[in-house]
Amino acid sequence: MAENTARKSPRPPNIAAKPPRKREPRLLAVIDQSGCTGCEACITFCPVDCIEIVPGVANSQFQQLVEVDIERCIGCALCSKYCPWETIPMFSYEEGIKKAPELTQKSVCNQKTKEDVQAGSDPAV
Repeated sequence: MAENTARKSPRPPNIAAKPPRKREPRLLAVIDQSGCTGCEACITFCPVDCIEIVPGVANSQFQQLVEVDIERCIGCALCSKYCPWETIPMFSYEEGIKKAPELTQKSVCNQKTKEDVQAGSDPAV
């Protein structure tokens, strides 16, 4: 499997405890958080429970987002198909790992974010 270079530190224990996928997918879902409303429609359709809720600043239900744990995504594209805001593009696995930090504003999976990219943290390192 290709190394996940979009990760900046180990996944939190509650997320890492979920079962790993068996093989690298052909496609990878990446949520463009700039268009995400936190409606959770994608979570309903994900067959492997790899979409995590990213809480809002002061109130966990206000201004929340969602994020794909790219180490668990199987590339089924159901989240992309059913997203009412069309904010979940599907990329090839390698391209998805490169694009994820650019489209991620906040992370609960310890993945690199747009802020890390702008601060000079190379997402390809």
